[in-house]
Amino acid sequence: MSFTIEEKGRPNTQEYRVFFKNSAGKYISPFHDIPIYANEAENIFHAVVEVPRWTNAKMEIATKDPLNPLKQDMKKGNLRYVANVFPHKGYIWNYGAIPQTWEDPNHKDSDTGCCGDNDPIDICDIGHKVCSRGEIIKVKVLGTLALIDEGETDWKVIVINTEDPEAAEFNNIDDVRRLKPGYLEATVDWFKRYKVPDGKPENQFAFNGEFKDRDFAIKTVKSTHEFWKALISKKTNAGELNCMNTSVSDSPFCCSAGDAEAVLKSACAFGAEDPIPSSVDKWFFYE
Repeated sequence: MSFTIEEKGRPNTQEYRVFFKNSAGKYISPFHDIPIYANEAENIFHAVVEVPRWTNAKMEIATKDPLNPLKQDMKKGNLRYVANVFPHKGYIWNYGAIPQTWEDPNHKDSDTGCCGDNDPIDICDIGHKVCSRGEIIKVKVLGTLALIDEGETDWKVIVINTEDPEAAEFNNIDDVRRLKPGYLEATVDWFKRYKVPDGKPENQFAFNGEFKDRDFAIKTVKSTHEFWKALISKKTNAGELNCMNTSVSDSPFCCSAGDAEAVLKSACAFGAEDPIPSSVDKWFFYE
């Protein structure tokens, strides 16, 4: 399966969107139409790259918009950029989400004691390639960190791109600890402190910030796929989420190709990008 993107609006503005197309050139939702599995028998998953490594723009799947394009998150009326908390520059992995998953905000996780955050499950790709925004990669799951973000369970699944030249050497979370020393500790530090420059307290973690292994992580991903199935079949209340899709044939939200094209026609034309504010390069230092 191959996927391409189509940009709309001007990058670094509120109107900017990244839409997705399948190999037939039909518009799709990255949340609902890209299959969770690239190879189910081997537990290889698809992942949507929202934020390439080293960049700061908080791009995310727009779960409440038709066809769920990528758009930049807003905070207090401004585009959101993640602060650089020394020694980190932007995101320290390719950051994104696994399609056809959903962290149900009405389900209290038995391990964390907190409900889901109403989003697809997040991934941190530790491969050496800096991916591009909107790239669809195939990933091997290695483990997971349970972030508690403002009282919600927000799993961070550690993965590696299967096309990475070293992918065969990474099969569990201990391999990351052994082969990329310091990376897991930096990951905990990043998630703990990234909101501190915004005046918020440090984030907390379940399991005292310990990473859970591959099997636990895969089980967690699969459970969020079951929550998504209930969502897309209308067995669960979607609330503000937009479940418009073009390929889940038994979903009451499935739409025609014409309906999907109408969404694109209503978006702003692609144009020249605005400059990124110089303040995004500021570094913050904390004990």
